[in-house]
Amino acid sequence: MKPRPDLAGHVALVTGGAGFIGSHLVDRLLADGAAHVVVVDNLFVGSEENLADALATGKVTFYRDDAELATSLEYIFDAHEVDVVFNCATKALNYSFLNPANAFDTNVRVILNLLELQRRGRFKTLCHFSSSEVYGSAVYEPMDETHPRNPTTTYAAGKGAADLAVETWVRMFGLDAFIVRPFNNYGPRQNHKGMLAGVIPITAVRLLGGGRPELHGDGSQSRDFIYVHDTVDAVLKLYRLLPAGEAVNISTDNQVTIAELIQRICDFYGYAGEIDRRPGRPSDVQCHNASNVKVKGLIDYTLTPFADGLAETLEWYRDRIGGTV
Repeated sequence: MKPRPDLAGHVALVTGGAGFIGSHLVDRLLADGAAHVVVVDNLFVGSEENLADALATGKVTFYRDDAELATSLEYIFDAHEVDVVFNCATKALNYSFLNPANAFDTNVRVILNLLELQRRGRFKTLCHFSSSEVYGSAVYEPMDETHPRNPTTTYAAGKGAADLAVETWVRMFGLDAFIVRPFNNYGPRQNHKGMLAGVIPITAVRLLGGGRPELHGDGSQSRDFIYVHDTVDAVLKLYRLLPAGEAVNISTDNQVTIAELIQRICDFYGYAGEIDRRPGRPSDVQCHNASNVKVKGLIDYTLTPFADGLAETLEWYRDRIGGTV
């Protein structure tokens, strides 16, 4: 396909842009010369603090609103001439166990709102953020883009339904929309509060606060952890080249068990105490180990070694939260 135009000088909208991945994407768009970045986020798990540097540039407009509401997106598009949309809006996977229907519906409703706006000509290109969770646990390794989709939570089912919507709208209406499918992102700014927090930040916060880490199940569950800056770098390179209607994995050709991960965090902070054992979580994915053959055939793909990225991440939490172990 003919490469899409460079994003420099264009206007981008990032749904969920005050969240973990979204806020890093906003920073990178500005660094790459975007004329303006519009952010819509209801701050469900995001934080306006994540956008502090971006807002200080004067090139970001932030709407604390809900992309699930079509009327909210309508007035935002009336106020801005948007060229490209990056859809990062979602609710945390753990939310599936609190409000399963809404966890599903959020993923579907936001993408349907955006696809209909795009169909009506309100913007040119849509980059939709899917999730490795749509695959469920690996039935073969490494997991490529043709791996069966077998979601195990309503969060993942909603992501899978959203992917199908993108693929269908592209086929029916010729939209310029594509899917990126990051595996397990980690890095600075990942939510560490409450039961919706990810395993790395919640373990770090427990240790920094004088608590004990928790391990659910036997810890043999594996994840393919990718540093958030690597995800953002790959997405913006793929923006130029990934054909409409296609999906691509973004991962590391590596897997780490949760037991090993928790031990690494303990070692970093010098914790030698007990690890609390908890029952395994229902519907927990057992194995994630992705194939990067497709993404490596499209872009110059650079990855941060897990040991380096984890150290930077844990240092970031220590700098901001403080505490001693």
